[in-house]
Amino acid sequence: SQVLVSEPSLVAREAVAAGGEVIAPMPGKILAVNVGVVDRVQYKDVLCTLEAMKMENEIMSPVGGVVKEVKAVAGQDVSYGDILFVIG
Repeated sequence: SQVLVSEPSLVAREAVAAGGEVIAPMPGKILAVNVGVVDRVQYKDVLCTLEAMKMENEIMSPVGGVVKEVKAVAGQDVSYGDILFVIG
């Protein structure tokens, strides 16, 4: 299977800077969650893997910080705009 690496967008960086939320960039299914609450993440760390249209997309942190909330769950279906993580 092909792996697509999603580049954190400027919009995502601004959203996290303002509200600290990382949202689903597209509808799909969460395959794996790589971080937990209180984990420290760096810019571009892979937070989770989202399967959409038969492709695996790595959702990367748009900022560095500490994970405050994890709303993504492996096996969960998500819609565009669903909050996956809160980083502070």
